[in-house]
Amino acid sequence: MTKQQLKTAAFWATTILGPTSFVIGGVLGLMSGPEVVESTRHLGYPLYFVTILSTWKLLGAIAITAPGLPRLKEWAYAGFLFDLTAAAVSHAAVGDGAGDIIAPLGFLALVLASYTLRPASRTLAGGAVPRESAPARRSAVDGSDAVARVLTAA
Repeated sequence: MTKQQLKTAAFWATTILGPTSFVIGGVLGLMSGPEVVESTRHLGYPLYFVTILSTWKLLGAIAITAPGLPRLKEWAYAGFLFDLTAAAVSHAAVGDGAGDIIAPLGFLALVLASYTLRPASRTLAGGAVPRESAPARRSAVDGSDAVARVLTAA
């Protein structure tokens, strides 16, 4: 197996076990089973929060797993980072045990591994196709003749 094949396999393994697994949590949350209601109340959140969070989990998992949509993938990865760190802090705040605090951080490790291992076609820079008709954009500093003269004089 080549290095690229190994990286691709690791990306998909971490993506399926991490971000894509949020489909399960999203569906369970939208079904509002007794375990979900009990856990939500235990953490001190209103029940409508479950519907909002579960919907975003489903949409995030789809965005990360589906091809294309690189900007949406960035937002989905960020959302999972916020969700999982908030879950760990929430469990710690109500005095839950170490296992309940560490579990979301384990999923966060999978999400971060998926993010790090993703192919260029799934990144914002790699997925962007430059427009030939659009004028090139330069920042004021990059395009400043005065800056160029100062740098060459030094």
